[in-house]
Amino acid sequence: MKPSFVSLLSWICFCALSSLANCEDQRIPEDKLLVLTVATKETDGFRRFLRSAKHFNYTVKVLGRGEKWRGGDYMSAPGGGQKVRLLKAALLEMKSEDQVILFIDSYDLVFASGPKELLRKFQQAKHKVVFSSESLIWPDRHLEDKYPHVREGNRFLGSGGFIGYIPNIREMVANWTGGDSDSDQLFFTKIFIDPAKRKALNITLDTKCRLFQNLHGALDEVVLKFEDGRVRARNVQYDTLPVVIHGNGPTKLQMNYLGNYIPNTWTFEAGCTVCHENLRSLSSLKESEYPLVLIGIFIQQPTPFVSVFFERLLKLQYPKNRLKLFISNQEPHHEQQVSSFLQDHGSLYQDVKSIRPEEEMDGAEARDLAFDMCQKDEECDYFFNLDVEVVLKNENTLKILIKQNLPIVAPMITRAGRLWSNFWGALSADGYYARSEDYVDIVQGRRVGLWNVPYVSSVYLVKASLLQTELKDLQLFTSESFDPDMAFCHSVRNKGVFMYVSNLHTFGRILSTEKYKTEHLHNDLWQIFENPLDWQERYIHENYSRMIRDKLIENPCPDVYWFPVFTDVACNHLVEEMEHFGKWSGGGNVDTRIQGGYENVPTIDIHMNQIDFEKEWQKFLLEYVAPITEKMFPGYYTKAQFDLAFVVRYKPDEQPSLRPHHDASTFTINIALNQVGTDYQGGGCRFLRYDCSIQAPRKGWALMHPGRLTHYHEGLPTTAGVRYIAVSFVDP
Repeated sequence: MKPSFVSLLSWICFCALSSLANCEDQRIPEDKLLVLTVATKETDGFRRFLRSAKHFNYTVKVLGRGEKWRGGDYMSAPGGGQKVRLLKAALLEMKSEDQVILFIDSYDLVFASGPKELLRKFQQAKHKVVFSSESLIWPDRHLEDKYPHVREGNRFLGSGGFIGYIPNIREMVANWTGGDSDSDQLFFTKIFIDPAKRKALNITLDTKCRLFQNLHGALDEVVLKFEDGRVRARNVQYDTLPVVIHGNGPTKLQMNYLGNYIPNTWTFEAGCTVCHENLRSLSSLKESEYPLVLIGIFIQQPTPFVSVFFERLLKLQYPKNRLKLFISNQEPHHEQQVSSFLQDHGSLYQDVKSIRPEEEMDGAEARDLAFDMCQKDEECDYFFNLDVEVVLKNENTLKILIKQNLPIVAPMITRAGRLWSNFWGALSADGYYARSEDYVDIVQGRRVGLWNVPYVSSVYLVKASLLQTELKDLQLFTSESFDPDMAFCHSVRNKGVFMYVSNLHTFGRILSTEKYKTEHLHNDLWQIFENPLDWQERYIHENYSRMIRDKLIENPCPDVYWFPVFTDVACNHLVEEMEHFGKWSGGGNVDTRIQGGYENVPTIDIHMNQIDFEKEWQKFLLEYVAPITEKMFPGYYTKAQFDLAFVVRYKPDEQPSLRPHHDASTFTINIALNQVGTDYQGGGCRFLRYDCSIQAPRKGWALMHPGRLTHYHEGLPTTAGVRYIAVSFVDP
């Protein structure tokens, strides 16, 4: 009798399940896998490799520790024979014949998945030895025709990673007799292209990158894959998820980029998972036990707000007796500011060295000298580079960077309102700036963490131990091809040292210096366009924002509003700037500065346009006065246009007061630039229609009132000293 269809289907399913069960039984146990790698010294890349191996519980044995590396430089010539020698010797000591060996590089490699997936894919390859593959042939292109053809995938062998059973690998390397500097790639290639040896050893290539992904020649094929709290590298050419990612050849920087995420270094769900590892705590130390830091301050061009820079330096939260200063000033314009700081505060620091402009030491030479000082100082623990254009708002920056315990780490700073920052996420082929895929997200804070990057500048912390070992005997900043910062980063990269940028905290910003001019006394006043945040912090009253938010505007007379707008520094700088200019009007009716040449109610004054300040003054009115106008006079919107904006000087023996008048404006702004009782006596303003006087003007406070029709007013007599006010006739 024929079996029924149902019986037949049941039998097929049973066979399939039995076969699957047998397959499960035949899987290689994870404890049979041993990872072998060669590392003659511990580098940042090697530590990254070990971290990824630990993450997935790989068992790793390191060969060659303590040996001198004689295997050559892969970037310039073939090499690597030393690895084969060490592997051959290690295999001779291994007795377990069923053990699986994964032999890989480690300085430029990470794991993206664990042993279970690796062994499963190895078994699916159905060969005893599986090498990584490449799309480029190296080191001998003449051997291309001897490679077997493949229908799809990479055709050429890569020696940076292979997996296989001990007997097969032992036999494969048994005939190695080469020197340490001979090419391991060429040795394995010649074995593979020999059909007899390839068959006898049962070797194949991982042509579609299921186990190994070599990046050289494949950068366009590899993307990050974020999924369910994991990060993998995906080969989009073959739609595979490689287990081992190798930045072979000239792809170290791309490997560093991928290593910022793989394996799960940063995920959308958890953020940075390694940012709090291996930290150096300062909390248990006495101040006298803090690491000694040499701060290198570099002034290379005219820069705004230098005096503010030194004020912030004083506020840095770190024991000053554990700080040494190296100040290199190439700009004569700033010599007075440097000298004043050192005279007033230099004794607070353990030691100070200053390079003055007349010494004519260029930027690269000065930076090399500063590094050299730290190298030769047995007490120096860190070098903190701090260019003068850095606005370090976070007073704990130095402590935060030391805590990260990294070889080189920079706090991320940006230029206000722009994507410019003090790091590069990638490099172009010629070693200049290129934008990485994650650059904008990092700068804008959508991805927060510690990022391995190819370039940092302006502000960064360097371990002195690094300067005394890996970077010793190098003129790090001197180069015929690059500027000092690029030369430094190029030297660091060539040594395999990682540079990090941190955006775990908000640290500050960097000034724009390109359009800074020095023809005035207080040139920072002109920075409202180029560096608006710094201008605001320096010159706008600390209570201005609170006054806007909480509606704390005073109303001393009908439709007269009184509010804080300028800091004492702003008032002082504006007065000093006018006195420095010195061309005060005579106070007569004839005035060639104005249209028509006649002033009905003259004052002794200097117009803003006489010091080329009218554009900056209008910007100030638009940003800081117009919002008050619109609050107090609803429905009126101003563009802050003016024909007349000027600083008036009242003196008892010159012009003590001003007769009653209307202003040629829709509204007038009158800012007190110095303090009654301290700088002068008397003064004030009286509105005749309301018989209302303001007789104690506050320094930095503005009076705002209608101009033409209703607010007939007079300037009350100044009886002693000198009174200054800044007046603007807005919307004439």
